[in-house]
Amino acid sequence: MNTVSDKKNQPPAPGQLYVISAPSGGGKTSLTRALIERLAAKGRTARFSVSYTTRDPREGERDGVDYHFVSMNGFKQMIADAAFLEHARVFDRYYGTSKAETERWLAAGQDVILDIDWQGAEQVRARAPDAVTIFISPPSRQELERRLRSRASDDEAAITKRLAEADDEMARAGDYDHQIVNDAFEHALAELQAIFEGTARSA
Repeated sequence: MNTVSDKKNQPPAPGQLYVISAPSGGGKTSLTRALIERLAAKGRTARFSVSYTTRDPREGERDGVDYHFVSMNGFKQMIADAAFLEHARVFDRYYGTSKAETERWLAAGQDVILDIDWQGAEQVRARAPDAVTIFISPPSRQELERRLRSRASDDEAAITKRLAEADDEMARAGDYDHQIVNDAFEHALAELQAIFEGTARSA
């Protein structure tokens, strides 16, 4: 019979791997950050994976916190070394998720959230079949365009490109385990939380 002392000495139950995808402007980042805060309030640790990327840092971004910024040659070497759980080209830049970091966090009992596109999601499904995949959609393409324009951070060409990419992303929403329509933030957040609570791994 296990004693209280035995249970204290047992390693933590492994965390759960999640993939969350959405078109740019879908509200994925805001929802996921709010979710992490809610889970933390209940004693559950979830964290974003910090992706590797070949793009330049934006103002205020910190290496190792927002992204791991690497050269193209460095990224290619990581591919050759099979260091990525997944990697993809997005808007002419490369992004990838470290396999070793992800495995370390999961082994420590932390849930890991991959904020990646459909290309990466396909690779994760193949390599980690127990991952839970979630797609967040805007209520309509018109609303997505409105959100992108309200940012006032992209020119017309960039917005057109993002909308084309969004069409491609949303066409693959049916490949995911769960789909959420982000038409009202609190409602979408409640749906996302319910998915996480329903798929939590127990000790």
